[in-house]
Amino acid sequence: MTLPSYEDTKLGTMKRAALWLVTEVGEGNIFTKEAVKAVFPGVSQADRRVRDLRDHGWQIDTNREDASLGQHEQRFVRQGEPVWEPGKGTRPSATITQTQRRDVLAKDGHFCRSCGIAPGEIYAGTYESAQLDIARRVVRQPDGSEAVELVAECNRCRVGGRGLTADAGKVLAGAEGLSGMERRMLTDWIDADKREFSRVELIWADYRTLPEESRARIRQALSSGD
Repeated sequence: MTLPSYEDTKLGTMKRAALWLVTEVGEGNIFTKEAVKAVFPGVSQADRRVRDLRDHGWQIDTNREDASLGQHEQRFVRQGEPVWEPGKGTRPSATITQTQRRDVLAKDGHFCRSCGIAPGEIYAGTYESAQLDIARRVVRQPDGSEAVELVAECNRCRVGGRGLTADAGKVLAGAEGLSGMERRMLTDWIDADKREFSRVELIWADYRTLPEESRARIRQALSSGD
């Protein structure tokens, strides 16, 4: 199927920007804000229309997500919804109301759904306290379609998780393959909306964070104690 031209001024700027990224930049490649301005001269906030593509599942990284990028560089990582097609590219409301915010926070238990931290808690090894916000997350549904849903996320995870797609279908398929006992265990965790980790599991999690030199010392110490 032949794609429309990004030079077609009858299309909106966001659709033209999407076509330019696909046909001229290419996935995995870098572009700059200056390049966007040069391609769309006289178009106000053209760079903002590029950012709007993230609301439609497009992954476009800045130096906040990719430390190898310069301050004015962005990387076109992955194409999302083909917004230039008829019936697609309708922009979701950019404003999350206070009512929506309170509702999402209450349903999500007032903690980050990515890392589990609560507002005001200090990130490990820092003096920085967590703040909760509402993020839009692309979720792949069991039927293969994708939907943008709201979720509570802390300031760190919201930046690091941009462009990621959650997979509800994968979770459901995995649950269907569990034994009866495993399914009851999972159901209990879901009902409580938390899982208590054993002391051994907590030690294992801490061990996994150690560099290899320290992991080797731990392995040696445990082996000598047999």
